[in-house]
Order: sequence, then C-alpha cells, then structure tokens
Amino acid sequence: QHTENPDFMQMFLNEAKLAAQLSHPNICQIFDLGRIGDSFFIAMEYVAGRDMNRIINASNRVGIPFPMEYALKIASNCCEGLYYAHSKTDNKGHALNVVHRDVTPENIIVSFDGGVKLLDFGIAKAENLVQTDRPGEVKGKLSYMSPEQCQGKDTDNRSDIFSLGVVLYEWITGFRLFTGD
Repeated sequence: QHTENPDFMQMFLNEAKLAAQLSHPNICQIFDLGRIGDSFFIAMEYVAGRDMNRIINASNRVGIPFPMEYALKIASNCCEGLYYAHSKTDNKGHALNVVHRDVTPENIIVSFDGGVKLLDFGIAKAENLVQTDRPGEVKGKLSYMSPEQCQGKDTDNRSDIFSLGVVLYEWITGFRLFTGD
C-alpha cells in the first residue's frame, strides 16, 4: 500500500541494500529483495523463537523476574551484532557508519535453540546511502531513544548502545526507564 509514497519506497530500498550487506550470527539475514508487479518484498531469514517483548511479558505474567544471567547474555549477543554493524565497511574499506536507531525488545529475538538476532534495520542509517530523513525528523520508539535521537539530532553508534542500555535496564529491573508523554 506504500508503493506510491516515494519516501517510503526509498527507505524500503535503503533498508534492503543495507541489511543485505550485514552477515553476522546476531543479525537477521536478508536473502533477497524483489518486486512483483507494483509490490516490493524483502525475503528474510526465518527465526523460530520469540521477541524479547513477548518473553519479558510472559515472565511478568507468571511473576518470575527475568534472570539477570539471561539478560546479560542476550544483551552481550546484541552488542556483538551491533559492533559488527557499527564497524562494517563496504568492499572498498569505507565505513558504512550504520546506526540501527530502533534497538527495542521487539527487535531482539531469541530463537528456541538460544540464538539471539537483531531485527529490523528498517530505520537504520548509513552515510553512503541516499538520505531520506528530513532535518529534525525523529524515528524510533520514544521509550528507548537516546537524547540526541529524541531531539532529531545526528546519531552514531553511541545512540544504539544507549538504547540497548535502556532495554537491559528494563529486563533486569522489570520497569521501564522512561515512561509518560
């Protein structure tokens, strides 16, 4: 339904081009990008598992705090995937300067065999791709954004680390760090 929106289509194509370059055990792999008629698609790796939002909610429903050891292990795996993305270069050795900008429990999936994957580089940013952001435009989920991201300022890898820290705080304490309007 968004094929008529050129900004959306550019973002979609940017996501696919960027994500297709990321091949790491802790990042959901993109296999193909295509078009059927007027519809575009991204074929992604299927990960049999649950996102961390579902896992944490299930833990809360049964009244069992999420174990710190698991939270730290999952966050460590996320750090490995983010480090890979943050330090990724193109085939000429130029830094891609990837920033995910949407590190949230919904975008972290734990497979049933214990693997951890970061999903949805849909609002990720790389300097070598055509920019579709407008100055001051804010993308992401407010509760997990770094201060500079909330203010629509330029972000770098530190913004993703901040967001992962907010996620980890939530997993360990059982409370959201930032709530409200």
